[in-house]
Amino acid sequence: MHEDVLEEQRDLIEQVQDAGWEVTESELSVYESPWEDAGEPEATVTITARKVFPEAEDGEDNPFRVR
Repeated sequence: MHEDVLEEQRDLIEQVQDAGWEVTESELSVYESPWEDAGEPEATVTITARKVFPEAEDGEDNPFRVR
C-alpha cells in the first residue's frame, strides 16, 4: 500500500481527534476505479468516532442526545 495513502488517513484521524472526537474505528480501502481510465488508485476512508456532550448547565436535556 502506498505510504502517502496511509499518511492521508492519519491526517484525517488527527483532524477528527483535534476537534474533540474519540476515534473508535477506521477503515481504509484502496482500489482502482472501474470508471476511470487513469489507472491510478483511489481510496475511501471510513472513520467512526464518538464524542460526549455534557448536560446543559441549566438542567435542560442535551439537544444532541437522541432518545
